[in-house]
Amino acid sequence: MKSSRFPVVLPIALLSLSLSACNKHEEHVEHHHHKIVGTSPHVRDVVITQQYVCQIHSRRHINVCALENGYLEEIRINEGQTVKKDDVLFKILPTLYQAKLDAELAEARLAELELNNTNRLLKDKVVSPNEVALYQAKLAKANAKAELAKAELNFTIVKAPFDGIVDRLHEQQGSLIKEGDVLTTLSDNSVMWVYFNVPEAAYLEYMAEPQEDKDNQQIELVLANANKFDHPGKISAIEGKFNNETGNIAFRADFPNPKRLLRHGQTGNVLINRTLKDALVIPQRATFEILDKRYVYVIDEENVVHQREIVVQHELDDIFVIKKGLSPEDKIVLEGVRLVHDGEELEYEFLKAELALANQKNHAE
Repeated sequence: MKSSRFPVVLPIALLSLSLSACNKHEEHVEHHHHKIVGTSPHVRDVVITQQYVCQIHSRRHINVCALENGYLEEIRINEGQTVKKDDVLFKILPTLYQAKLDAELAEARLAELELNNTNRLLKDKVVSPNEVALYQAKLAKANAKAELAKAELNFTIVKAPFDGIVDRLHEQQGSLIKEGDVLTTLSDNSVMWVYFNVPEAAYLEYMAEPQEDKDNQQIELVLANANKFDHPGKISAIEGKFNNETGNIAFRADFPNPKRLLRHGQTGNVLINRTLKDALVIPQRATFEILDKRYVYVIDEENVVHQREIVVQHELDDIFVIKKGLSPEDKIVLEGVRLVHDGEELEYEFLKAELALANQKNHAE
């Protein structure tokens, strides 16, 4: 018996029934794995963190200069050394100034002897009182010159004007020094001034805050190794004008530095943490973006979804703070945003806002 070479043809009705069963099975599997979940925007206090690149400066950072000409006779300090106020840092060879002082002191002693001799002659009525007054003035002038010479001699001893850390030595022992030459620099690192540039919009937000909120603001400093500095800071100054080229204005935050960890010239990042009260927030995964605009699906009273544009005020790790477009009474699609379409009626499960916002990173779609 020969086998048939013609293909087996199923009846159309049977084929349609089979395809329909397959489609229903696929739809059942899809809805089983991708359910639609809705939620509502939530009103709560949110901590907003703004980050700015900063430069760290000593509260006092000065050039230590020579006040007189001469040879650098003695260096009393080492580079990087901590010194106290009035510690001697340098001594400049004072030969010329010592000789000048000795000469002026000799003139003062001569004027004193002349005055004493004139006073004796006045008692003997040999000279007049006017002559005594003349020698008194001569003695006063000589004493003044001696004091000036003494001050010039003292200028050859360079002392620390405040407690601080000595920087690099610019001159070595035996160098010929001129008046005004920089010998080293001295930094007072007890308190550090940290400067950072703030955009105009952030500046206006800061100025609109109550003074009490500004005083309670937490200012943190992140160092180059990504670690936070141990001590919080406080904004203490704002520059007087904006930079027209960048649109920024300079802020200054002061940080105590008891362990002297911070040094002049360091860089880092300033973190300004401020509390935004009664903010309207939603999970980021409830939104989608089209042509640089952000949208959500809003569910109306008849369970029909509508696409709506929103304006984001602040972006945190996993939530958005909404500026415009939603209210706490709205219902939005949370899970299954990619499965719904504008104008579609749907069935969904409702999740309370508090639960939707909990453990965001564990529920990312």
